Amino acid sequence: MMNTRASASSTARAAQDSTAFRVLARVGYVVLGILHILIGGIAISIATGGGGENADQGGALQQIQQTPAGVFLLWLIVLGLLALAIWQIAEAVVERDPDTKKKWAHRVKFLGTAAAYLAIGGTALVYAMGGQSQSSESSQSFSARLLAVPAGVVLLVLVGLVVAAIGIAFIARGATKAFTKHLSLPGGAARSGIVAFGIAGYIAKGIAVGVAGVLFVIAALTHDPETAGGLDSALRALAGLPFGVVILWVVGAGLVLYGLFCIARARYARM
Repeated sequence: MMNTRASASSTARAAQDSTAFRVLARVGYVVLGILHILIGGIAISIATGGGGENADQGGALQQIQQTPAGVFLLWLIVLGLLALAIWQIAEAVVERDPDTKKKWAHRVKFLGTAAAYLAIGGTALVYAMGGQSQSSESSQSFSARLLAVPAGVVLLVLVGLVVAAIGIAFIARGATKAFTKHLSLPGGAARSGIVAFGIAGYIAKGIAVGVAGVLFVIAALTHDPETAGGLDSALRALAGLPFGVVILWVVGAGLVLYGLFCIARARYARM
């Protein structure tokens, strides 16, 4: 068992020490940034009365697919996100916090982040191969299948609460500037700008993800899986609130700022 752990740890460290691998992982942050800028732009378009595209990863990837260099960019997104996912898994393997509870909490966070990167990368792979994927329909079919099983309502409520908790965690990370611990930031105005983008971006993304979680809970309690449509439905739900157009515009702008922060993170992330 100890030999297996040592082998896994040495493999993880070897991957992290690879210059080519680090470059690919940083590319992953860049493509994450581009995706969030596109999603934020679609959200702003919805707020101003347009927005035929889905305001989620699928909508952003579809826009990229339609560009002249779309296939090349999509494969770059797949590789970058795969590298980021492997990096997060490696971080989970080499985690050595002396506090056992914190160590496992960090590992869960790393693995959860890796799963999210793999999910987006998988969607990008579908588009790179000429297909399309509707995130909202996937969320709805997932909710419908879950509601069909015994205790499905309870399970879907739990899913919603977990997603909402992730949204709250994003908001907290932005409000407390916790994300700066993982960056080697420059001084002066550049630092202030990157931190400001991070605060606004994390809070905006947290709001969008949190609303998506609430929609899963509503879908469970009303037995209506069509309510749970993922990020696109969450952003469109914001538009239906009092002053919703303003709220959606602000959240969309925040997602654009989060995208810019991700691009800056590619340069200043500690890797």
